[in-house]
Amino acid sequence: MRTLFLVVAILLNFSLVMPAFATEMPKPESIAEKMSFKLVRGATNFFTSIVELPKQTILTGRNYGTVGYVLVGPIKGVGMTLYRGFIGLTEAVFFLVPQPGYYDPMIEPEFVWQGWDEQRAELTRQEEVAERQEPQSEPKVGKE
Repeated sequence: MRTLFLVVAILLNFSLVMPAFATEMPKPESIAEKMSFKLVRGATNFFTSIVELPKQTILTGRNYGTVGYVLVGPIKGVGMTLYRGFIGLTEAVFFLVPQPGYYDPMIEPEFVWQGWDEQRAELTRQEEVAERQEPQSEPKVGKE
C-alpha cells in the first residue's frame, strides 16, 4: 500500500512539475525593456495628467455642444486628471511588477495625447445608424 501511494505521489508530482519546465522563459533583455517602458509610461502619465482637463473639455464640447463644454467637460477633465495621475504614479512605483497582463498599460489610451478622435468617430457612427433606422417617407402624389 505504501509503495502504491509513493508511486502515485511521484507520478502526480511529475505531471504537475513537467509543464512548468516546458514553458520558455522570456529573455532578460525583453523583461528589462518592458519594465523600463512601464516606468517611463507611468512617469509620463503622472506629469502630463493635467492635459486631461482641456482634452476632456474639448472632446465633451465637440460631442455635446455648449453645455458639455461649459459644465460637463471640466468636471470630467478633473476626474480624468486625477485618474491618469493616480494610474501614472501606480505604474511608476510598481514598474517591477508584471501586472496587469505582462507590463501592459493600465489605462486606455496609453498616453494623454492619444484618443482625440475616437469619441467623435463613435458619435458619427451612432448618428449614421440612427439615420438608417428612420423610415424614409415618400412624397405623396395626388391623382388628378
